[in-house]
Amino acid sequence: MEGTTETIAAASHAADERSASEAAEKSPIANGQAKGDNGGGAAGSKKMDGGNSGKAVQDRPKAVINLQSLLKAGVHFGHQSSRWHPKMDPYIYTTRNGIHIIDLPKTIQSWKLTRGHIVEIAARGGSVLFVGTKKQAQNAVIEEAKRCGAFYVARRWLGGMMTNFRTIRNSIERMKKLETLLGDEEQRARYKKKELLVMDREREKLEFSLAGIRDMYAPPQLMFVIDVKREEIAVNEAGRLDIPVVALVDTNSDPSTVDHPIPSNDDATRAIRLFCQAVADAVIEGREIYAQRARSARAVDQVAAEAASEAAAAVADASAGDEAVESKADSAGSEAE
Repeated sequence: MEGTTETIAAASHAADERSASEAAEKSPIANGQAKGDNGGGAAGSKKMDGGNSGKAVQDRPKAVINLQSLLKAGVHFGHQSSRWHPKMDPYIYTTRNGIHIIDLPKTIQSWKLTRGHIVEIAARGGSVLFVGTKKQAQNAVIEEAKRCGAFYVARRWLGGMMTNFRTIRNSIERMKKLETLLGDEEQRARYKKKELLVMDREREKLEFSLAGIRDMYAPPQLMFVIDVKREEIAVNEAGRLDIPVVALVDTNSDPSTVDHPIPSNDDATRAIRLFCQAVADAVIEGREIYAQRARSARAVDQVAAEAASEAAAAVADASAGDEAVESKADSAGSEAE
């Protein structure tokens, strides 16, 4: 442990980079988003999703969570010491230049425990929801959720998205109905140009918030949240429905509000992407276990069915033999008479 703490202490002298990095993260250029790229509903989402969700994302190597990767991603940088939450004290290593430094060995320990829980839920066939609406998280959340087949909310969390899910489902069905209508030339011909424009705007508004959960028909079995302060409504709704929450928790947040807190910088793009990728890898691993169990169960059922059919055939053959013996005995008796 001495080696790890010395490494953190050496890296912590650059803590003043936190302020500069936060300023850089807020700039549109640093996030790869021009001013117009995040607007326009569906058009904005297509620009954001387009270039990064191809084969390169599918073939990406697994994320490695160790001291070196966490330091490289800037996970250890907390907030200013004046903006801290007392319940984060066990996860804070020291303070440098007025910035709290997160104790990375505890981050690694928390991640190991959390990863096992994610794999277990995915192995049972449970669904996972990624939630991250801040600009730094949007790209990573969309890409990694799509890569592992999970649901996501990356634009805006609508109040009641979990606690009033039936109404949200109605809105999703309305969105799908509008997509079908606007994509059919025969149906479009029945409406005026202004009516079509109004419907298209409604579709864009619905797609902006609901595109990532369009195929979700029940609340998820797990939520992965980035920045519990920003996503406070989502965390509260998950708590009311007893949905386990895995979250990146910075030094200014309350870790007791979530089930599985991971102490980490939740503002740096590289830190967010690292953990999004790691969570997606865990979900994929769990899904592979689930598929393997399903194949094994089908094989066992097939063997049992074959054994049952063989047993039935054997019983039928035995009964046929008994009938033949009885018929021979009857014929012999009649001849004797």
